[in-house]
Amino acid sequence: KWENPFKDIKATDWFYSYVEYVCAMGLFNGTTDGTFSPNMPMTRGMLATVLWRMDGTPMPQGKNIFSDISADWYKNAILWASENNIVSGYGSGLFGPDDDITREQIAVILYRYSQYKDHGVTARADLSSYTDMGEISSWAQDAMKWANAEGFITGRSDKALAPKGKASRGEIAAILYRFLNQNK
Repeated sequence: KWENPFKDIKATDWFYSYVEYVCAMGLFNGTTDGTFSPNMPMTRGMLATVLWRMDGTPMPQGKNIFSDISADWYKNAILWASENNIVSGYGSGLFGPDDDITREQIAVILYRYSQYKDHGVTARADLSSYTDMGEISSWAQDAMKWANAEGFITGRSDKALAPKGKASRGEIAAILYRFLNQNK
């Protein structure tokens, strides 16, 4: 049984059970001793690390192709995810490990992770009911339609999908909970 070590997470929080799940599985750590920071945006390096842990922390096989990745805690995770076409950089040798991740980036990364794991990625939702559908980047269209159809990424409201919105750690815990429980 998981015992909540975080002073900023209460059993009444909407994200509590999701945080409990991802922490009990060893996918997330706190941001400091005693804090989870559920409302803090998650970074690209953090998400790569979570997926790397989901896959058993395999060692990357190649060399570092990103000039902004050093011997930080996320290096092996990002290199592994890049080698397996789960993540990509911005070009010019940059990954942006400390950049806040957007909801459309999460959709693309989960889509690619699903392809890597040979899970089906054919489902597509009609996103026309979202007033901000036109804000989805062209490279994220299929992934957002898939993630919404699967129920991983839902609207922030009935009318807003917020594809370029930053995703908090609590929000990503919920997305990953749904993702993992559908792909058991």
